[in-house]
Amino acid sequence: MVKFATCTLLDAALTWWNSQIRSLGPDAYSMAWEVLKKKIMDKYCSQGEIKKLEIKLWNLKVKGNDVPVYTERFQNLTLICTKFVANKTEKIDKYVGELPDNIYGSVKPSKPKTLDETIELANDLMDQKLRTYTERQTNNKRKADDSFRNNHGH
Repeated sequence: MVKFATCTLLDAALTWWNSQIRSLGPDAYSMAWEVLKKKIMDKYCSQGEIKKLEIKLWNLKVKGNDVPVYTERFQNLTLICTKFVANKTEKIDKYVGELPDNIYGSVKPSKPKTLDETIELANDLMDQKLRTYTERQTNNKRKADDSFRNNHGH
């Protein structure tokens, strides 16, 4: 994982990684993922920046019914704000707690065991709600059109 992740580094981050390789030698690639993550956080994320991101995570909400955008932002923030949602249960609770009311009531009682399971359930439920809403709109329009035709002798 370290080798793959470091292949994606650019500019100053790549220069920093190359200096790590020079000082650690080939062992740099065998370092644990958590160690690399901590080194990168120490180098590029000040405590002030992390605090700002924790506030963004605390205030993060689903806008409209856009669960995928909320999910992506949530996952990005929780990668950095590791102390804010320190374990799997806290992460799931925070994610579920900000879902819209129209799916929250179905996600919460199902008690998903992983964040991935929770996200999949939330997306499936939202897709289902949006499909149902679209079908109702289409049916209502059809009924209104039929009613208009019947009332106007067409």
